[in-house]
Amino acid sequence: MDNILLNAHKGFGYLELILITLFIIVLLVTSLGYSGKINKLLRKVTLFTMIFFHIQLLIGIVMLVLKISSGMDMGGLMKNPALRFQFVEHPFSMLIAAVLMTIVNKKVKTNDTLTLKIFFMSVLAIALFAFAFPWAKVFGL
Repeated sequence: MDNILLNAHKGFGYLELILITLFIIVLLVTSLGYSGKINKLLRKVTLFTMIFFHIQLLIGIVMLVLKISSGMDMGGLMKNPALRFQFVEHPFSMLIAAVLMTIVNKKVKTNDTLTLKIFFMSVLAIALFAFAFPWAKVFGL
């Protein structure tokens, strides 16, 4: 079960990277465009990015609960930087990024033009995702 969840989490992580890249491109094109009008493509990309954020979050929470309930040493967890990143910083940052993407999705659905508030929330969500993404584990850096 643990291996299935881990592979699903990794697989959806790759899909999330593709969606985030597409989201960044569409967001920049919209924000640098003449009118700043939110188009259907931005709405759809934002929606799918948010959906995959939530799928990743749910799988990650299940994995986290299974790991913690198996009897981890919480005292040693905070002393080890790799374990602290995996079990504290990564989940917390991804949770905040998912919440921000949900707010961005709602704002994109209800507004006709891209505002600075929406843009900066999007950038913050992407920055938290980039911080919390385990680049070394995924790409072997």
